[in-house]
Amino acid sequence: MEPTTGAPVDAVPRRVPVRQQSRLQREGRSDGDTPDDVAAFWAPIEEVHWDGTPVREDPAPSGDRGFRPVGRREPSRTAPPPDPLPGLAALVTLSLVAAFFAWVSVGPFWLAVGHARVGTVVLDGCTGDGLTQRCRGTFTADDGRFIAHGVRVSGVPAGEKASGTPVPARMTGPDAGTAYADTGVGRHLLWLPGLLVVLACTAGIVRWTGSARLPGRRHRRWAVTAAIAGPVLITVGFLAFAW
Repeated sequence: MEPTTGAPVDAVPRRVPVRQQSRLQREGRSDGDTPDDVAAFWAPIEEVHWDGTPVREDPAPSGDRGFRPVGRREPSRTAPPPDPLPGLAALVTLSLVAAFFAWVSVGPFWLAVGHARVGTVVLDGCTGDGLTQRCRGTFTADDGRFIAHGVRVSGVPAGEKASGTPVPARMTGPDAGTAYADTGVGRHLLWLPGLLVVLACTAGIVRWTGSARLPGRRHRRWAVTAAIAGPVLITVGFLAFAW
């Protein structure tokens, strides 16, 4: 069998004449009136059916006429990684600020929650006034367990700054360097703003180091946890030291 037409090989010629339609035929003449001078075109057997009819390509389906191959999109350019220097500078700066305010706030915090030794401080002298006031004195615990010399005295009343004046005060322990004579709401104002600054520094570390913008929920969670853990560990360490 011939693979193209399906007819027996001996019965199909290699080339088949195909009459082309002349202008006279297109104008209405029948096939029998075709003149003899019309040339016959011998098409290859692969281009005609077994009966000599030319093979015509099937029209494309209507659904494919408007089809346009979609061009392949080039992959978007990966965003360059952020510069680590600003984040590192923010981390170091905010960590130092948080450490300073944590250090100056832990002593008043222990006094505010009740961990204190009550006693009397005898002033050695005061300099300055208002926020710039600096006083020194000798603190003696009421139970007589320790005496601290040359400690800084905070919250001395304005009319009691003379040298040798005894002022009621409290200290967290014999190793503390400050005796606090503050009373009432003033004792809470010594530690609350400082710890609020520590919290602000923690939020700044998370923001400026880009910990909250890392790709991937797991990586972002670990980065934020590490950013928060730094100031928290610093504060806990100072609290333990000031105990």
